[in-house]
Amino acid sequence: MKIKLAYGREGLVVKLSDDLNVQVIEPTYVKGLPNQAQAVRDALCRPIESKPLKQLVKSSDQVGIVINDITRATPYNIILPVLLEQLEHVPDNRIILFNATGTHRPNTETELQEMLSDEIVHKYQIIQNDCHDRDSHTLVGTTKDANDIWIHKDYLKCDVRILTGFIEPHFFAGFSGGGKAVMPGLALLETVLRNHSAKNLDNPLASWGVTDRNPVAEEVRQAASMTQPTFLLNVTLNKDKQITQVFAGDFEQAHVHGCTFVKNNAMVPVKEPFDIVITSNSGYPLDLNLYQSVKGMSAASAIVKNGGSIIVAADCWDGIPEHGEYSKLLLEADSIESLLRTVRAPGFLRQDMWQALTQALICQKAHVYFYSENLTDEQIRGALLRPCHNIESTVNELLDEYGRDASICVLPEGPQTIPYIHETGH
Repeated sequence: MKIKLAYGREGLVVKLSDDLNVQVIEPTYVKGLPNQAQAVRDALCRPIESKPLKQLVKSSDQVGIVINDITRATPYNIILPVLLEQLEHVPDNRIILFNATGTHRPNTETELQEMLSDEIVHKYQIIQNDCHDRDSHTLVGTTKDANDIWIHKDYLKCDVRILTGFIEPHFFAGFSGGGKAVMPGLALLETVLRNHSAKNLDNPLASWGVTDRNPVAEEVRQAASMTQPTFLLNVTLNKDKQITQVFAGDFEQAHVHGCTFVKNNAMVPVKEPFDIVITSNSGYPLDLNLYQSVKGMSAASAIVKNGGSIIVAADCWDGIPEHGEYSKLLLEADSIESLLRTVRAPGFLRQDMWQALTQALICQKAHVYFYSENLTDEQIRGALLRPCHNIESTVNELLDEYGRDASICVLPEGPQTIPYIHETGH
């Protein structure tokens, strides 16, 4: 049996014996729209619960378009030219692109050109969020959970605010897209820390595909609403990174429609947990580093037995990474238990603690093996994980422990799938 995992740009083929107890779980494959650019154009002209975009924008308006950073696969080569076409009556110097990096590093010039095209990078002003720079952010309000929401001041100065992105399952915010472009996308670090707190992440409703009463998701919507977005343009993608549907219009209503579409295609029930789960992190650009690959671990964790094993394959061309606090939190901990004690300590707030907490909870449940051609054994062990040099060999070693009839699940697309145990009542 040959199974191709989404890994880097090219994928990774895993060969498992045909006599093994293997189940492959993928999202329902939805074909890409035949004319993707036209589908975007149609959505902008016939939006959900909104006037067409062109009618919402005057030529004298300052327009802010919020875009994803390099860690997301949004096909800006298709959607941005069409979006800008609807804004042709606005002078170029009155349009600003805001790179919603959240707490991630700034994108390089080369990365921006790859994402957006040379022409767009040189034609429009691009502002990248720096979550550490308080002076570039403004307090816009306080949420019902007492989180002060600080958002990039230049975005707030815009007359028209357009949020873009793509919708996929998210391991603690339910789904990506929607208001996440604003918070964490354009937020100050302190705001993100409070939203991504241990208290919120320990809530069982802060999980894949859940938005109702999810404390993270609800606060994201509340924070984004404070900035009064004018319009949303979100897309959904298949494993070939083709646009399968376009959701445009009112930022909340269009996102609800998009989440429903993704949930119907990505949520897959299974009868019982597995001994071994092999997963990816959806390939390039989503598997650029170990930090992002916690999402793939989380998808696998939902259906692995307590004491079972997870094998993650991720390219990690960007390393652990070096920026942020994630690698430091892992290296400072001498065990999973000590890491959990640290991030759950009252008042503890530190960048990337949410990713460290999620990883610790997964490792507490199962053994996690990590395959990457770009990380050393020392780096993987320092991240409290187990090195895997060959997936087939690791599977065979685990079968020696669990028995040849052990149950194996493969998630070739990683966190593009939301597997769940049917008996849990999801």
